[in-house]
Amino acid sequence: VQLQASGGGLVQAGGSLRLSCAASGSTFSIGTIGWYRQAPGKQRELVATISSGGSTNYADSVKGRFTISRDNAKNTVYLQMNSLKVEDTAVYYCNARVQLREFGPEFLYWGRGTLVTVSS
Repeated sequence: VQLQASGGGLVQAGGSLRLSCAASGSTFSIGTIGWYRQAPGKQRELVATISSGGSTNYADSVKGRFTISRDNAKNTVYLQMNSLKVEDTAVYYCNARVQLREFGPEFLYWGRGTLVTVSS
């Protein structure tokens, strides 16, 4: 299973970006998918998660500005980021809880990050 994150780039403060995380490979089911970020010199932190049923959870710092969604048919999760701030600058990573076979255990997979830079 591979997770491919994309959509990062350079944007001015107040602008928007949409990140995508696409899962590929043979799976039985994909559960909760999350976006995390790591700014230079800081620990990785949760940004948002979405369950297989569509329940969402957000870090307080992004509530009202970011929206996470998923397209189960495409095994893809999106993170719409609006009203971006300089402090949103970080490498953004996605992860997913994946069941490889029916009645099998869940494994946590991480994708490579995509860099988001917000300039003032």
